[in-house]
Amino acid sequence: MSLQDQLPPLNREFVAHFGEMGSKWGINRTVGQIYALLYISPQALCADEIAETLGFSRSNVSMGLKELQAWRLVRLRHQPGDRREFFEAPADVWEIFRVLAEERRRREIEPTLSMLRTALLETPKTEAEQHAQNRMREMHDLIDRLMTWFDDVQKLAPETALQLMGMGATVTRVLELKDRLTGRSSRQNPPAAA
Repeated sequence: MSLQDQLPPLNREFVAHFGEMGSKWGINRTVGQIYALLYISPQALCADEIAETLGFSRSNVSMGLKELQAWRLVRLRHQPGDRREFFEAPADVWEIFRVLAEERRRREIEPTLSMLRTALLETPKTEAEQHAQNRMREMHDLIDRLMTWFDDVQKLAPETALQLMGMGATVTRVLELKDRLTGRSSRQNPPAAA
């Protein structure tokens, strides 16, 4: 049986979308679909159930599950009296976001910061190197500030973080209202840094 036969239309659409988005997120279609299926499943699934539902080979499912475990996006569960391994996605969406953000930081941002730190320790030999190093310092400082902010947000309770996100929308609405009243766009002319 294939995905078409196993899942209701809404579930099928969600799983298919995650497969399509996988390549944009740096994972393959199979991994995206496995994760989506586990995310919406009301109970943990074994690899055979995943393979049957999605119409994938057992080996593709095993490799996909290993990748999702490396990303800490699925958890292994054992069922009493069953020797098979079962998998589930964390139930808390905020926890999923945190794990994804931490993993992307570890895999993508930290290597960039490390390279930038090393480049900033070099002594420029030419004007072109000095210019490049100045630009790298700006990039390093921005990323470093964002990561400090991210660390602070990670320490917040989910309810507090959601309130903070809501404040961003409120600030945006206030700026849009100000723009309408003054006939200017604060987005085109950002205030100068103090």
